[in-house]
Amino acid sequence: MDAEPEFPEGTLIGVLTTQPLDRVLDYRAPEGGCALGDFLEVPFGPRKVLGVVWGPGQGDFDPAKVRQALRVLDAAPMREPMRQFLTRAAEYTLTPMPAMLRLATRAPGLGGAPSMRTIYRLGHGRVDRETDARKRVLAAMAEYGGLAFTLGELSQIAGVSTSVIKGMVKQGALVEEDTPRDVPYPRLDPGQGGKDLTPEQTNAADRLRAEVAGGTYGTTLLRGVTGSGKTEVYLEAVAACLAQGRQALVLLPEIALTAEFLTRVEARFGAKPAEWHSGVTMTERRRCWRMVGRGGAQLVVGARSALFLPFRDLGLIVVDEEHDGSYKQEDGVLYNARDMAVLRASLESARVVLASATPSLESWANAEAGKYERLDLRARFGAAQMPDMGAIDMRAEELPGGRWISPMLQHAVEKRITAGEQALLFLNRRGYAPVTICRACGHQIGCDHCDARMVEHRFQKRLVCHQCGETKPIPKACPSCGVEGRLAAVGPGVERMAEEAQALFPDARIAVLSSDLFGSARALKAQIEAIAAGGADILIGTQLVAKGHNFPLLTLVGVIDADLGLQGSDLRAAEKTFQLLRQVAGRAGRAEKPGTALLQTFQPEHPVIRAILSGDEEGFWRAEAAERQAAGVPPYGRMAGIILSAPDIQAVFDLGAELARNDGPLRAVGAQVFGPAPAPIARVRGRHRVRLLVKADKGVPLQAALSRWVAPFKLPANLRLQIDIDPQSFY
Repeated sequence: MDAEPEFPEGTLIGVLTTQPLDRVLDYRAPEGGCALGDFLEVPFGPRKVLGVVWGPGQGDFDPAKVRQALRVLDAAPMREPMRQFLTRAAEYTLTPMPAMLRLATRAPGLGGAPSMRTIYRLGHGRVDRETDARKRVLAAMAEYGGLAFTLGELSQIAGVSTSVIKGMVKQGALVEEDTPRDVPYPRLDPGQGGKDLTPEQTNAADRLRAEVAGGTYGTTLLRGVTGSGKTEVYLEAVAACLAQGRQALVLLPEIALTAEFLTRVEARFGAKPAEWHSGVTMTERRRCWRMVGRGGAQLVVGARSALFLPFRDLGLIVVDEEHDGSYKQEDGVLYNARDMAVLRASLESARVVLASATPSLESWANAEAGKYERLDLRARFGAAQMPDMGAIDMRAEELPGGRWISPMLQHAVEKRITAGEQALLFLNRRGYAPVTICRACGHQIGCDHCDARMVEHRFQKRLVCHQCGETKPIPKACPSCGVEGRLAAVGPGVERMAEEAQALFPDARIAVLSSDLFGSARALKAQIEAIAAGGADILIGTQLVAKGHNFPLLTLVGVIDADLGLQGSDLRAAEKTFQLLRQVAGRAGRAEKPGTALLQTFQPEHPVIRAILSGDEEGFWRAEAAERQAAGVPPYGRMAGIILSAPDIQAVFDLGAELARNDGPLRAVGAQVFGPAPAPIARVRGRHRVRLLVKADKGVPLQAALSRWVAPFKLPANLRLQIDIDPQSFY
């Protein structure tokens, strides 16, 4: 570790706290002194809060009133590259520093001293009576794969009292044991378990190993067709990083992918890595945070927020499925984990690998411009071949009203079932139907708190708002006119597709994969494993199935509505549709049996549909890039979204209009302001929302201009202004 300047006891120090203030606070160094980057507990009014030594004190506060920091916490100090990363990320995203520090300290009990804790594991005994409460405890244990729990965690997850758990310990069904709170993770062996690679994979792996061994910053776009073995290739880069004694981070877009990936890591390196995502217990989060800082975790597999862990020596970041929209944080601190990974690696002298079958246009353009290296895997691994692609022109299909599976697709599914293979029907709409309408008065049932239609989820017997999460039972009578029996579901969701498929294929085993149907990542993992083992004939799924899953028996993919993403004003609509449909088509034929993907479309001549069918991906990117370049929009221009929200609609529009009128700081750098206009969903959780869009040339210092623009405006307490740099969605 680098030598840090010491601050003797009583010295004036500047401390960045997690409290929502706009400045570093002055304190006196605690008993025993402290160093730059040390985590401290400091008094803040009547409370004790977390802080980090950010530098010497400013001395612009009454010295008699400066309070002393209470103590240095037992945690590895925040290193200079991490402090730089938080500062640079805050400047780029226009986020207050305390909010960045909160992102970097999202683990419980960081101030606690090392000690023993009591944990509970599955025992070998059996309970004498299987009550509902005891069944819930055993189900929670099974759901989390036999992880250890504290008493409080197990009680909360299972929804039982602690006395139920204690009683199960007495019967031997659970084991109670004392263990150190935070222990290092098992060592990974980079020298064991490597698979035999194809010549193409070997060439790519050798390139990545050499880049990692160089010990300098650089980014590589690893573009490989679905099923080409990208994971095995970048695991070789991970092995090279671990062999150097440095740490690696692999980011995944979905928790659902984590379980399968962990199994592959364990097979490759002989032990499981650290995990960081919402599916792990708070106890494990604390352990991961502390061990990463001390070097007790060599590899972390996690969600986007794992980028803010306090790595001691980060040598490699892999962003898997780098094009995925879930890498953009859309609330709180607004950041794109793909871009922040590149920033963090540049400050850590680390390598970045961006892996995808369908890269984002931003990454494709950076590779074209020579900013990123590019490696291509053009062939599927082993005997697997890319699927045949075809379009079903829905204008020529005879379909009765209320039906969505065309006769041609029905016939193709029947052939696969007869052959003992699996078919996937893909529709990117959760629930049963997107709209419930009253046929008596025309009323569409909307959310009470948002300007959004409520989606019927028939399996749950509820209506759900996909904006705020509000739910209500499906009514018998229209809430507007009171007439009973006239409510009708309009349009299909995956649950309705399952109903139609059951009617068309009465003997088929049908499984639905949708994120809202599973209470936990582990329940979803169990369903995916069952399907992969042949536990269903027809799989009906949303975009969840497009991400990295491998179903060996799946030989047909039918896209129910290939036109769904092509409507709307989103500048990325074509790109997103292209990526999603190419990804989902890639689920077919990943083993020995050849696959087919059929796209139901009313627009077979649309450029996106033609590009998907022809497989001319480079042609698609070139055409899309030319359009964006001509329009001066990302990645060839800059954009920022301004989102204003308040309970009072007039106050929001008044502020929006005032901002638009006083746009001098933006005009000074050649930027344009569009709006104000109601957001596409103009009310969420009872707050009215108005958007402005700022557009500027590529090289413009946009953040500085935005800061000067909004600085004079003093907002009332109930009015919020958010700035979204590089917006990904415009809802």
